Amino acid sequence: MSEASSRPRPTKWIVAAAFGLLGSLIVAVIVMAFVWPAATSQPQNLPVGISGPSEMVGAVEDKLAEQDPAPFDLSDVDDRDDAVQRIQSRELYGAILLGDEPEVLIATAASPVAAQALRGVATQLQSQIDATAQTALTDQLTAIVGALKSGQLPQLPAGATDGAAPSIPKVTVTDLVPLADGDKTGAGLAASVFPMVLGGMLGGILLTLLVQGVVRRLVGLLVFGIAAGALIALVMQTWFGILTGDWLLNAAVLGLGVTATSALVVGLAALMGPPGIAVGAVITMFIANPIAGAATPPQFLPEPWGAIGQFFVPGASANLLRSVMYFPDAATATQWIILGCWLAGGVILALIGHSRNRAELTPPARQLEV
Repeated sequence: MSEASSRPRPTKWIVAAAFGLLGSLIVAVIVMAFVWPAATSQPQNLPVGISGPSEMVGAVEDKLAEQDPAPFDLSDVDDRDDAVQRIQSRELYGAILLGDEPEVLIATAASPVAAQALRGVATQLQSQIDATAQTALTDQLTAIVGALKSGQLPQLPAGATDGAAPSIPKVTVTDLVPLADGDKTGAGLAASVFPMVLGGMLGGILLTLLVQGVVRRLVGLLVFGIAAGALIALVMQTWFGILTGDWLLNAAVLGLGVTATSALVVGLAALMGPPGIAVGAVITMFIANPIAGAATPPQFLPEPWGAIGQFFVPGASANLLRSVMYFPDAATATQWIILGCWLAGGVILALIGHSRNRAELTPPARQLEV
């Protein structure tokens, strides 16, 4: 065979162009997946409590109803204690308390973005109070001047005879659950979700490619999850101070999240072969991660994607980690169950794939000759 005939033939021009076009489309999809949540996120449907005189509450509700979409989903709270309890159990992101001593309750640890939106409400309330007080003062001065011009004794407002200026209420902003000292902006906790996703994927890929035998892979999966959770907690909490609270509980959440992602990759690869790795990456990286709602409240994402994202591993992991760190009164059973189901599902897929492959490789038994 000549040297010329052994050389590979050049790719056809049309095929080369088609691969280039395909690559550009893949890049566009990746960019869209990661940019879409930030581009479409907007303040909407945020659960917030409100209490106070009915006319004041009605005025706030009417003002919010003018906006589309409405930034807050207002719920009546009985009093300040009721609002605090519901914020600490993560039923509400904050509360607006109206009356003689107006106050806005926030929980920065629940969402810095939501807390910032509520701080804006406090600023608007203070502006309205100041404007109302200024209008009342102007009306009083106008009435006094008119009375003097007509030769009548002006009627002074209550409290004006002692020379004291009328008291203008000040809106107080109270942060019930602040962030950890090592993560005052919340950026560290939000950014930690992507490394968890990537680490889980890498663990599943390595176990699939380097470990043979389903039982050995599952043992490796268990060891990987425990070690990854401990090491991630060590870096994020002990070293950087991003996490706070019970170290072992944080490590358990991190380990379960990473293991659930790895189990999905291992199970799909066992069931589908090498394409299963790509399917697991697409589900985890390009579908679940963008709608996890780690950086913004899930309510801010277009409906219903924010709610759907909480049923995938990244969303459930981020939600659960935030709760165990900052909100011990919050209900977390749903998140534990979701992560457990993904882990169990991956293990079941791995066992099914192993059993099917074993059956395909087993030669049929020879029939006995008569």
